[in-house]
Amino acid sequence: MKQILTSFPDAVKNIHDGATIMVGGFGLVGIPEQLIKALANKGTKNLTIISNNCGVDDWGLGLLLQNKQIKKIIASYVGENKEFERQVLSGEIEAELVPQGTLAERIRAGGAGIPAFYTPAGVGTSLADGRETKMFGNKEYVLEYALKADYSLIRAAKCDRMGNAVYNKTARNFNPIMAAAATTTIVETECLVETGQIDPELIHTPGIYIQAIIVGKQEKRIERLTMKA
Repeated sequence: MKQILTSFPDAVKNIHDGATIMVGGFGLVGIPEQLIKALANKGTKNLTIISNNCGVDDWGLGLLLQNKQIKKIIASYVGENKEFERQVLSGEIEAELVPQGTLAERIRAGGAGIPAFYTPAGVGTSLADGRETKMFGNKEYVLEYALKADYSLIRAAKCDRMGNAVYNKTARNFNPIMAAAATTTIVETECLVETGQIDPELIHTPGIYIQAIIVGKQEKRIERLTMKA
């Protein structure tokens, strides 16, 4: 049985200043909304955040940006957040931009115990400047290192008491690989069920990767609303 938490402040109380945290989601889809809010309220500083993007100005990881809690972010896309842009240009935050597939593979490698790998993505661009490259066949590849974290904060649609998790459609995104790549993984789930109520064939993340579970109501905000006349 996993630790079942009932308080979001308690869920993040051990996250220390200077921690490296992976945060699941793609845009605002599949983000652990309440865990992020609790971390913003806690005020933990000098964080290194690994996430696909940095939310929007007033939601998701954008809340941590507003509080200037992030020291560095490793991400693949940050185009929806004006505050992120301002902090980067002013030198208040360090940003490491990584091709999306490379970011996913660096996280997956971290969870699989693979320290590094070669990829053709980024070869011949500024992303490869000063990096080790190697020829395989007639093609050049750049060396990328795996990513690991102190904590992963992820979100599931359903979870049982053993931590076996299921994600809803595209909310699957980065959540499964991040669950495996941290020392401590906390899952914020929309629905908690008894062990055995999830078909084993439908489980996306086995409970062995989960250390704590908390149930949270989701607002599921829309990142960019488009209306058809």
